[in-house]
Amino acid sequence: MRKRILRPLLPIVLIVLMQGADARMAAAPKVCKLAEVHPPGYPTELADEKFAKLVQEKTNGGIVIKVCHSSLLGSEDQVAEQAQLGVIEFIRVSTSPVIQFYKPIGVFSMPYIFRSQEHMWKVLNGPIGKHFLDSLCTVGLIGIGYFDGGARDFYANRPLKSVADLRGLRIRVQNSIIMVNMVKTLGATAAPIAYAEVYSALQTGVVDGAENNIPSWVSQKHYKIARYMIKDAHLRLPEVLIVSGRFWQSLTDYQRAVIREAAQEATDFQIKAWNEYEVKALAQAKAAGCTIAEANVPTFQAALAPLYGMPEFADYKIWIKKIKEVE
Repeated sequence: MRKRILRPLLPIVLIVLMQGADARMAAAPKVCKLAEVHPPGYPTELADEKFAKLVQEKTNGGIVIKVCHSSLLGSEDQVAEQAQLGVIEFIRVSTSPVIQFYKPIGVFSMPYIFRSQEHMWKVLNGPIGKHFLDSLCTVGLIGIGYFDGGARDFYANRPLKSVADLRGLRIRVQNSIIMVNMVKTLGATAAPIAYAEVYSALQTGVVDGAENNIPSWVSQKHYKIARYMIKDAHLRLPEVLIVSGRFWQSLTDYQRAVIREAAQEATDFQIKAWNEYEVKALAQAKAAGCTIAEANVPTFQAALAPLYGMPEFADYKIWIKKIKEVE
């Protein structure tokens, strides 16, 4: 009689146990990585941390993001590839390394494509910026927001007072055909080198200089070796916050929505942090005795104008026109 009573109860017990296991599995957080090449305290790293905190709060601990700063997971080129493969869930990179997967976004790397910080943000916050973020899904990446990358200038281990002073120098650039052609057009030799290796390249004389924004020049201590900068603002290269498409598919609609919401809040935070950091970094370089020259920007624009006529970049013409038309 006892066995007869127990047998009907077994299926009920199994169902209860399975439901309990399902509940525990549902409660287990998704632990993710966010790749960042900059060190702690840098504006994009601070915004990464802000984003991670917001996502964890908005998902009630359902998604936990660990920010892996200082190129811990590799260069921007490497982590972009890993995100596409689903190895890394989140990355913060310049738009430049994304060109290898989605060529059209390279239009943001064209010199003087943006007239100012204000113009850049009008483009990024409008239909053009949205188009490029949305289009990344075609290559297995989900664009969820932009960060400010500031204006990029040239700096070297010798005085830079005009565009002519760059001729004959060996300049570090990102691994981008646009960057390489830009430096060649100015009469210099382009040296594509990973960001984490630039200090060593400057120190050993592998390169004479580089081009980047003021915060990077200072935070990476390049200013201690390449003590001469010319503020030509040849580029305003946006940063982009990206989610692996494979990871994105594992999320609920609610989780996707709050991740996008958190990205927007992190962007607002990052722009403010960037502007403040840039002022402090410039003051630090000046206090260290660095020489910072104001460029004759029209001469740089004229020198770089031939880049727009190169056949390699003919596909950008329609986007160049649209960006220029944004008021």
